[in-house]
Amino acid sequence: METPANDLRTATDLLRRKGLRSTVQRRAVLDALRSGSHATAAEVEARIEDAEPAGGLSRQGLYNVLDDLTHAGLVRCIEPAGSPARYELRVGDNHHHLVCRGCGRIEDVDCTVGAAPCMDPLDAKGFSLDEAEITWWGLCEVCRKAEAAG
Repeated sequence: METPANDLRTATDLLRRKGLRSTVQRRAVLDALRSGSHATAAEVEARIEDAEPAGGLSRQGLYNVLDDLTHAGLVRCIEPAGSPARYELRVGDNHHHLVCRGCGRIEDVDCTVGAAPCMDPLDAKGFSLDEAEITWWGLCEVCRKAEAAG
């Protein structure tokens, strides 16, 4: 299992371990993701703007950094139906997600099996499987109570 990004001492250490240059922009994105999981690119951008300057990170630059970090295995991108892509630092493990249909809240759920892909299709059609991405949909407790209250 990979070491979660927020367990390492600094963003610089994390980037260097993956063979990436430690740029101001990459560190800013990693730091922004540490302040909250399952963030959209717009949320990451707002967090960066609220923090110290990120070396003039444009919107396209942000997407390039997110793409680089995702391909390096430092960031995981999830795309729940009807939602923009979301990014998290929890990578390299076998976890899944709960998504609230009411408020859009997303929570991590550890896989009970532990080993990827944790589910096998009836027929893999010749594929060698290494991952299963599972999303459970429903209403969180807050939305259920609001719905019950009418």
